[in-house]
Amino acid sequence: MNKIVRKYMILTLACFSYAAAVSLFLDPNALAPGGVTGISVILSKSIGLGTGTWFLILNIPILILGAIAFGIKFILSTMYCIAVISVLTDIFSVVFGCVTNDLLLAGIAGASLLALGIGLVMKQGATTGGMDIIVKLLKRKFPYQNTGSLFLILDVAVVAASAIVFRNMDLALYAGLVVFLISNVLDLVLYGKDKAKLLFIISDNAEEIAERILSELDVGITFVEGQGAYSKKNKKVILCVVKKQVAIKTEQIVKETDPQAFMIISSASEIYGEGYKSYYAEKL
Repeated sequence: MNKIVRKYMILTLACFSYAAAVSLFLDPNALAPGGVTGISVILSKSIGLGTGTWFLILNIPILILGAIAFGIKFILSTMYCIAVISVLTDIFSVVFGCVTNDLLLAGIAGASLLALGIGLVMKQGATTGGMDIIVKLLKRKFPYQNTGSLFLILDVAVVAASAIVFRNMDLALYAGLVVFLISNVLDLVLYGKDKAKLLFIISDNAEEIAERILSELDVGITFVEGQGAYSKKNKKVILCVVKKQVAIKTEQIVKETDPQAFMIISSASEIYGEGYKSYYAEKL
């Protein structure tokens, strides 16, 4: 019960963020941020009815598709999010209205709040409906594609449609900026804590370097047996993954211990195991 209450508290907070992004920043400035939300903005400005109302109408057939693909348990939380977002979007539009008419500020604020809302919802195993469900389906087909990138691909068509409907290239360009920001902020929300550095260290003093890393940084290390192709000399290669904030200290240890060490440093976006993500967590 505590888990359920906590889940829906987070979902409600995420819906507030999502609705605020649309009603206070994006919709008043005719910025269509892609997806069903962007389509709702376009329809609201060109036909009438509130953006939140259109958001609800457009999501009905997508919910049916989601129920077939993911089951009723998944759809229940998604239905909750759609209902809350729809109601809050129309309420915020009436009560608060437009916060700023500066398209750049509106785009940055709206994109950040929208991505935060989507990210929090997806971390709870739900979606905000619309393209979220489509992206979740695509994620099954392309599991190694980042979620933000999938949103970016789908949203381009909606931005192009806004340029045609509103006949305003400036609005379309700002909407494109919003889509780009959403993609990056969403990946930051979903994957940001997993960002780390992968290090390969080849040194004649591998034992000493490993001992310092273990004792000073409390970082796990694996020795890989290697052999120089030219020298035919056997060497121990240090393999370790460290958090970004620890990577600099690791480099310093290597430089201090063996200035001649050969070190390869690359980015690691997803790490599973102790101290990182669980193997059994759903892949977002």
